[in-house]
This record gives sequence, C-alpha cells and structure tokens, in this order.
Amino acid sequence: MDIFELDAAVIGAGAVGLGIAKALAETGREVVILEKNRHFGEETSSRNSEVIHAGLYYEPGSLKGRMCVAGRDRIYEWCAARGVTAKRLGKLIVATAEAEEPALETVMARAAGNGVTELHPISGAAAREMEPALTATAALWSPLTGVVDSHGYMLAMLGAAEDAGAMLSLAAPVLRGETRVDGRIDLEVGGAQPARLRCRLVVNAAGLWAQKVAASIEGLPSQARAPQVLTKGNYFALTGVRTPFSRLIYPAPVAGGLGVHVTIDLAGAARFGPDVEQLPSHDPADIDYSVDPKRGDAFYAAIRRYWPALPDGALRPDYAGVRPKIDQDYQTDFRIDGPETHGAPGLINLFGIESPGLTGALPLGEHVAALAAEAA
Repeated sequence: MDIFELDAAVIGAGAVGLGIAKALAETGREVVILEKNRHFGEETSSRNSEVIHAGLYYEPGSLKGRMCVAGRDRIYEWCAARGVTAKRLGKLIVATAEAEEPALETVMARAAGNGVTELHPISGAAAREMEPALTATAALWSPLTGVVDSHGYMLAMLGAAEDAGAMLSLAAPVLRGETRVDGRIDLEVGGAQPARLRCRLVVNAAGLWAQKVAASIEGLPSQARAPQVLTKGNYFALTGVRTPFSRLIYPAPVAGGLGVHVTIDLAGAARFGPDVEQLPSHDPADIDYSVDPKRGDAFYAAIRRYWPALPDGALRPDYAGVRPKIDQDYQTDFRIDGPETHGAPGLINLFGIESPGLTGALPLGEHVAALAAEAA
C-alpha cells in the first residue's frame, strides 16, 4: 500500500471535528477530515437537543464553561452571516417546590463564575406570567439560550473548512495507527479506497469512538486512553396537543444531569428529554438508538412536576442520543490530551466531548489549533 504524506488529519466529522478542521485550515495547514460514516455529523452531533447553551452549569474556569460562553457569544452572529437558523428563545429554569430552590442558587453561582451576567432570578409568579402553564415557586431566566439548526451549522463549518482548503473523506474509517520516531503518525484508513497516511498532526475528534481510535495507535502509553462511560439520553415528542410553551423549560438540576426538559424545535414543536440511561455496554458498536416506550412513565412524572396539565397519551417515543462521557458526572470537564500526556508530538486526543460541544465547536476548534501550533 502506498504511503501518502499529509500535514494534518482530523478524525471525526461531527460538529467539533469540523470546527477543528476549519480552524486548522484557516491557519494554512493542509487538512483531511476522516469520517467513518457516509455523512458528516451522523452520531452525537445530530442526536441532541440542538440547544445553544448560555454557560450556566459548568465549573468556573473549566474548558466546558469557557468554550460554552465563547461559543454562545459567536454562534448567533456566525450563523446569521451564513444563512443558518439560530433563534434566541430564552430559557426558564424552574423550581417546583421550595426544596429545589437552593439548586437555582447553585446555578446562579456557577453562571457568575463563568462570567454569565444575563441570568436573572425571578419569582414563581413572574415565571407563570411568562409561561402560564408552568408550576413554579421560583425560576431563573436565561435570555441568551436558544436553538440552532445543527445540520446547517455543521454544513456551514464544513463549507468554511473547504473554502480554506480542507478536504472531507467519507466512509473512511481509521483502522489503526502507529507513532514514529520522527514524531509523525501513520494511519491506516479503510473503506473503498484504502490508504496509509503519514501525518505531521493527527487530531482524534472521533466522539463515541475516540477511545477506540486512541487504543488502535501503537506506541501510546496507557494514560493516553481515557475511560469510556456511554450514557444514553432518550427523547419523547409531544403529539396530539399544541405545546403551551414558547421558551425552553428546564427543571432545577438533578443528580447525573439537567433533568427532563422542554425544548422547542425550529418548527415550534416541543420535545422532552433527555433522560439519563446508563448503558450496560460501553462499546459504541453495541449502541441501540431505539427508544423504549416504557420509559414514558418516568417522563410523564417528571414533566408533570412543572406542567401538571400534560394530557395522558400525549407523549410518543422520538429519538435517542448517546453522550461520549468519561464518567457519570455531567460536570466532568472535556479532556484534551496533547504530547505532555502521551508523549507523541503529532497527536491530540479529545475525550468526553459531550454537551456543550455543539455550542462550543467554533472556539474548541481554535483552542485545538492553538495547541497544535504550540506543539509544532
């Protein structure tokens, strides 16, 4: 098999991989994006709430917090300039009993630590005035939260990357890799046109498959492999009744996640989720994306805490996504490993890139490009 020399390969064409490819190409690097699926963004990036997060929940100073706030500040304008729909719908985070109100105070403190100034505590009466169907004793109002056309967003990032010279190779799975003494990485790529690439830089942004990609690269120490804890989030759609909400509605945060919340899609329809389902297998090859209708019972109970009038029979199973987590805590930060972790000068691994990866894709790309420049 012939060996092709290449400046930079980005493994994975989800939102974050596309953001990285765009940022690298705009610095003048020759970039090829390797995607094992037949389309970009087929997995985590297209199986989420499409929410533009405001940066409310994350540990101050964390990558999640910094990338979320930076991405939120850019995404609306960036999408508008490229004809991608992104709407500031705003979000209410509600306590449905006094016992839940301390959780709102925690969110306020975290948001302040992340530099979020546009988050306002309001009374339950004020929340009900905004959304009369709600039950709430107190709430937080986040006017900067919104929703985005995730496919259009990714397509625009791909277009920007290609305009800067990047190339996308679909149905091109990375089968194995090998570190070289000269610092470069050899990649064996399968598919209809198998190839061997000798790369000065490899960025592993493979999402659910990032741990498997890292494990396939010979010459890396064990600390180059992050744990894998796949967590499924199921969604139910509202059917047969018009949603009474015009804004996103989130309950006060619960252990393991942000609770079953209401998102409004770009067509104005409501969906609920995600819940938190710990999968028995942490191998992405075993993922079943079907939604068990029996999980609807827990959805009805959770939703009726803040929307008591939800009618029986109004929920139907919709879709599911899986978060590429490295542990069960939703506060755990993104993990980006460069040579200082694994000793391979030409490799950057991204692990645990879950929410708010969609919101933070643009600044995350620039962050990784800066790390690559430092390591060069």
